[in-house]
Amino acid sequence: MAANAKFWDRLAKRYARSPVSNEAAYQTKLAKTQAYFTPDSRVLEFGCGTGSTAIVHAPLVGDYLATDISSKMLEIARGKAEGIGNLRFEQGVLEDVSAPEGGFDVVLGMSILHLLEDKEAAIAKVFDLLKPGGVFVSSTVCMERGGILKVILPIGRYFGFLPLVRFFAAGALEDSMKTAGFEIEHSWRPIPKSALFLVARKPA
Repeated sequence: MAANAKFWDRLAKRYARSPVSNEAAYQTKLAKTQAYFTPDSRVLEFGCGTGSTAIVHAPLVGDYLATDISSKMLEIARGKAEGIGNLRFEQGVLEDVSAPEGGFDVVLGMSILHLLEDKEAAIAKVFDLLKPGGVFVSSTVCMERGGILKVILPIGRYFGFLPLVRFFAAGALEDSMKTAGFEIEHSWRPIPKSALFLVARKPA
């Protein structure tokens, strides 16, 4: 965790200035996610970065907890979120999150599952955190082969220039969700080879 946190700390200011790569797709994902919200929803977002998505969603729900391993990312997020009373930012990893009584209604993992050491463990943890009938919304870069990146990324990670990145196909991610007990409710890629947007429901 420490090495990854330092990497994202160094990147935080540049990350905050970076524009969304596909604004239309991002807005579609926001709208599809918000369709699962109610004014009383308890929401967890892990890997929240500088909080842009959390800030958009939080006014629509009852309680919103956003976590990240990077203190610098969260510092920027808190500055942007001033005045949103039901939004909390906490530093930490998914494994450390405890479910509120009854569980979360919605858990978000946006652009994060491919950056984790063990996506299966993360998906299983999300399943446990959700209440029956709750949904896991994720957007994940799915690269089965990786090409030259499979060579470059480990070298860059060794020297601290690049993060951990895992390679797996979109179908493999869906299989991981099903193995954990989820039912796939929505699966969408704006264009071929773009990030896979999934809504997976925990059976009631």
